[in-house]
Amino acid sequence: MNLRRMRAVARKEFLHILRDPLSLIMALALPLLMILLFGYALTLDVDRIPTLVYDLDNSPESRELISRFEGSRYFQVDGVTDSYSIIEKKIDRDECMLCIAIPRDYSRELHSGRTPQVQLIFDGSDSNTASIALGYAQNILQSLGETIRTDVQDRRGGMRLDPPMSARLRIWYNSDLKSKNYIVPGLIALILMIIGALMTSLTLAREWEMGTMEQLLSTPLRPAEIALGKMSAYFALGMADMILTIIIGVLIFRVPMRGSYLFLAVTGSLFLVGALFWGILISALSRSQLMAYQVAMLTSFLPAFLLSGFVFAIENMPLPIQVVTHIFPTRYFVTILKGIFLRGVGMEILYMEVLLLAAYAVLVFLVTTKTVSRKVA
Repeated sequence: MNLRRMRAVARKEFLHILRDPLSLIMALALPLLMILLFGYALTLDVDRIPTLVYDLDNSPESRELISRFEGSRYFQVDGVTDSYSIIEKKIDRDECMLCIAIPRDYSRELHSGRTPQVQLIFDGSDSNTASIALGYAQNILQSLGETIRTDVQDRRGGMRLDPPMSARLRIWYNSDLKSKNYIVPGLIALILMIIGALMTSLTLAREWEMGTMEQLLSTPLRPAEIALGKMSAYFALGMADMILTIIIGVLIFRVPMRGSYLFLAVTGSLFLVGALFWGILISALSRSQLMAYQVAMLTSFLPAFLLSGFVFAIENMPLPIQVVTHIFPTRYFVTILKGIFLRGVGMEILYMEVLLLAAYAVLVFLVTTKTVSRKVA
């Protein structure tokens, strides 16, 4: 391998990038747009749930129950109603997701020592959100029930009975339970995979369409030198995109950065190299820029979004799909990013994911050189 020839290919690609300022601006602006759009729009937080109250008891006890929901950040009490027909209309119009129906004998049941029944009516169209909202509502009711039970015991027995067991929660790594802390690190992997594959997927296909590939093949260049030269030109642009997304994630979205920036740079470089070589491989297999672009988008965005653990937990997927996810490098890089950002771990914990990223980059490079050499032959 001749470094001089490889540098010549890299210089040629750099000049092409600089001569096309629109593509250069898009390569830098698209990651910025994607992380801002996804970071603000894509959220798994379930809060400010539109709530309606149907209070048939209208007592101090029922108002105390309603105040518990009003004081929770997870619920937004938008008003009261006096009939089930209005509840049905509100839910049909997506104006209400939860209705709290308090029976007439709610306070009487409380004072008599019995357990009153409170009806919670949910819009189950979005089953996941409804399940989370149900958990929040049950926690409020359980907490209120414990308070009322303790007050009754105080009045009847003259002494306070402490519960036999008290659970004290301690949440590690994401104590505020903000979904942005979970999503934004995964966004970095998603953006690098898409940008890396798309930028290089047009390189060799463009050479074929412009008729310059024959001139390139007539030179003493070897397939490995062509692949490495073209990759290195876009590697610098990809690293700039990675730095930009990290700065936005830390400064704008306030994602905690507990790990090593050096370790992040090394693992990000490995992942980016694999993504860039994947784009070159697609470009080598296709002589059409349109076809190369479509294949690159299909094989980068969909697996990175759906099968990497970025949004959907891999553990909840069917077993065959879990096996398929091991093929895609985004799965390992998402794990590394979350480990670095949220847990502050390093090579001692994530060594297997790093080795798999390195193996992927080497494998795609070897397949790319073989493919280019067959094109030459």
